Amino acid sequence: MKADFTFVPGPAREVFVALMLWLVAAPAVAGPLVPADRDVATAVDRRQLEAYTAARAAFDAAATAYWTAISDKRRLRTAKRRDHQPILPDDYVLTQPPVYAGPPKPVDPSAPAAATPPRKYVPVIADVLQAAAAQYKFVPQRPSSELDYKRAYARAAAAAGLTKQQIVRVYGFECGGNGNYDLQAGFEYARPDAHAITTALGYNQLLHVNSVELVAENGDQLIKALRAKAAQLADSAALEQKIAVLQRMVAVSRTVPDRWAEHEKLADTPQGLGIHALELDIDVGPLLQTRKLVDSVEFARRAGDPRPLTAAELEMMNLTGDGNGIDMVMMPAALRPQVPTANFFLQASYARNPVAIRNNVVAALIAATDATMDREVKLQGARDLAAAYPR
Repeated sequence: MKADFTFVPGPAREVFVALMLWLVAAPAVAGPLVPADRDVATAVDRRQLEAYTAARAAFDAAATAYWTAISDKRRLRTAKRRDHQPILPDDYVLTQPPVYAGPPKPVDPSAPAAATPPRKYVPVIADVLQAAAAQYKFVPQRPSSELDYKRAYARAAAAAGLTKQQIVRVYGFECGGNGNYDLQAGFEYARPDAHAITTALGYNQLLHVNSVELVAENGDQLIKALRAKAAQLADSAALEQKIAVLQRMVAVSRTVPDRWAEHEKLADTPQGLGIHALELDIDVGPLLQTRKLVDSVEFARRAGDPRPLTAAELEMMNLTGDGNGIDMVMMPAALRPQVPTANFFLQASYARNPVAIRNNVVAALIAATDATMDREVKLQGARDLAAAYPR
């Protein structure tokens, strides 16, 4: 039947005609495809897939070249710093990482919906305590109050040469200005859906692998410190027992080579996870939390930077690792607004770090860190830690 639009009055006829033509041309929203329609849909899908594949291949090639250059220049800077040669602007990649801007990957509507992979389980404090009890028959001695732990931490930090500003501002950044000694990453805020995102614990948010590494590398000093404390007690039986446990943990931590990857493998075992319980102990935890910061300060001194690090610079070393952090810390101020933060990350870790992406040059990242610290140190937890610092 031929369509007849003559009954539509006045100027509305043109609108009506356009609407009818659009309805005729529009694809069907229901019903099976006939063979001709299926062929058209297949051709469209193929063109979309080809466009996506070509765009993605071009992006992947650019990204590979970019991150290879990042890695190559990082090795060059490490060698130059070792040989006491000046680091120049050309020793960094000065462009930002490529960002994919092509068409999205086509979705096959006939394919079954992909199942969401289960979230990887992250051990929580209960798991840490269970591992410590099972592997070492160790139950950490918890502080009688949060302020007791803050006092112990502040005393340890001051004795190690860390300044009040360093420990309070890093605490503010890592713990949100109010975190407790047993704060685990992911539980900073009371939310019904809160879950552990890493094994990081305490004022400086040390991972289980940090605990294993610190015990392996500083176990003798930790034992010495506890023995000095025991010598001042009238009844040191409990502390002597703790020293014996610590000695066993040190021995376990040294069963693998002193490399991060090996410490990480050990940390993922019950023996390694049990070592992490030391972070919760009033005698050992403050020493470990302090030692992590002191290691970064000493690394900077060995690299040729004798000045006191600002808290934000100390956090850069914590954020990217001492080897990459020192690169930012020792960078001349004039270079910091030019050098992208991507220079100090691996591709995968950079992609997971929205703060580094958003503040995508060194000056901006340090300024953002300082701004966060400025805000968080005003909260009560940070103020209590400042008050606990020995005068």
